Formats: sequence, structure tokens, C-alpha cells
Amino acid sequence: MALSRVRLFQPRGEGTRLLPQVIPGAPPLLSHGTPYPCTPRPPHPWVAASLGVSTGMDLGDPGVWYPDPPKLSPFSHCVRYLAFLWNLLFLLLGLLTLAVGVWGLLAKSPLPGGVPLSSDPMLLFVLAGLGASAVSLAGCLGAFRASPCLLRFFLGAVLAFGGLEVLGGLLLLAPAAAGAAAAAGRDPDLQFLVDEVQRSLQCCGLESYRDWESNPYFNCSAPGVQACGVPASCCQDPLQNGSVPNIQCGFGVLGLGPGAAGAVVHAGGCGAALGAWLRGQAGTIATGAAVLLLLEAVGALMALRVLGDITAVRVWE
Repeated sequence: MALSRVRLFQPRGEGTRLLPQVIPGAPPLLSHGTPYPCTPRPPHPWVAASLGVSTGMDLGDPGVWYPDPPKLSPFSHCVRYLAFLWNLLFLLLGLLTLAVGVWGLLAKSPLPGGVPLSSDPMLLFVLAGLGASAVSLAGCLGAFRASPCLLRFFLGAVLAFGGLEVLGGLLLLAPAAAGAAAAAGRDPDLQFLVDEVQRSLQCCGLESYRDWESNPYFNCSAPGVQACGVPASCCQDPLQNGSVPNIQCGFGVLGLGPGAAGAVVHAGGCGAALGAWLRGQAGTIATGAAVLLLLEAVGALMALRVLGDITAVRVWE
């Protein structure tokens, strides 16, 4: 009786340890009572269908799952190859544009008369080619190496370029025309563009023929023979005797009165004439802009599809 009392009042923690019990429906236990790791859950049927993989579950035994490696559908592989070739084409076009711009700058180096580099038209080719090459290279490597980082950079750059194209056409047209009139004469390419615009639109300067006073070659304080004159492309009749170009028809026009000058040159500026021409060509310009935006949208959609496939595979893993 005394022995049984001693066993009944044993200190806590010194009694016989209970064996681990198995609860129905619970995962099996290891030898030290720790449950085995849980079986990973199968992917959602929608995810499995988009990746073209099997859930690995047997309807007769829903507790067993044999994971299959993810397999992209043939359509996803086709989109990935098309995205690579699409960006490779634009990469080559960008490199060609960059080469033309660099060649144009080096052919005139050093620029005559200290022309600033920012006023050179070839700088546009260099910047456009450099930007297109960098973005297309990111798209190529992103599709080839399945890199989400490069694909996200490509998508962001395409959106940024689309916005800059719209804003650039609206905000930079007038300042570029004013800068071209002021810098013409020092750069042969810029002078050629200005002459073609003035000859085609039958205008002179941006607002009027008086805008050429800001040009260092044509203002009245210039030392050359072109002082107080305008380019020959401003003349109403730039040909002498109907066949020979008369490059001196604009000499001294800035020293004449408005009536006398209007009889020799086109007194109206090219800003209004250019605006009227753009309104007349609105359909063609809109078609070209839509085609350009469509090309960018196709590349962005393909990159977005490739990025979605890569993300789905990494989530599965």
C-alpha cells in the first residue's frame, strides 16, 4: 500500500513517457514524433491548362500527387521565337540608323563655323538609332534568355518611346523651326532642309522674312555679301531667265520696305504654311503614326506574353 502511494505521488516529469498516438487522417510521424513534411499542393487547374501540364492527381486516389515538369504550349514557344526575331529586326534597323548618323557627323567633323552639335540634323539619327538599338537589344536578350528584368525594361521603354513620340511632335516642332532658321547657313544639311521647306511651301522664315535678321550671316551687321539679305529659296522667282538659279535674288531684301520686299520674296512665314500643310496631310500623318504605334504595340504584346509564361513557370517552381 505504501509502494502504491509512492507511485501515485511521483514528481511531475519522472513518470513513464507516453508513446505518440496516431490520429486518423493526420500525416504519419517520424520516430521522434515530428510529422513528415506536407505533400506539395498541385497547381490550380487553370494554371496547369495554360502551361500545358498535368496536375498529376488520380481521381481514384486524390491523396497522391506525382508532379510533372512544366511544359510550355507550342503557341508560347512560337510567340517567344517571334518576339526574338521581331526585336532582332528592329535592332538591325537601329544600328543602321546609328551608323548613318555617326557617318554624317564624322563627315563634317569639325563642324564648319563652330556650329553647335545640338543643331545638327544628324544628331537625331544618332539618338534615334542609339535608343532603338538599346531597347531592341533588351527585347532580344529578354526573349532569348527568358529574363523578366530585361522584358520589363523593354516594356517600360516602349511605353516611354510612344509617349515621347506624341509629345515631341506637338512641343518641339515650333522651337526646332525657329532654331533652324537661326542656325541655317552654318550647316549644309540644315540649310538644305530649310531651303526645301521654304521653296516647297513658298514661305520665308518662321513668322515672316524678318526672322532672318537673327541669322549671323544675313543680318545687316554681317561682313559678307549676304548682309541684309535672305536665302534664295525665299524669292518668288528664284530662276533667272526661267532656267538659271539666281542665288543673289534675296540680297538686300531686309533693307527694303514691306511693300518692296513683298514684291521680291515671300513675306509670309513658314509657321502658318507648315500648319496648313499638316492639316491637309492629316490623314497620311495619322496613318503613319498608327502604323508606328501598331508595330510598337505588337512587340509589347509579344513581350508581355513571354513575361507571363516565365512568371507562371517560376511560380510553379
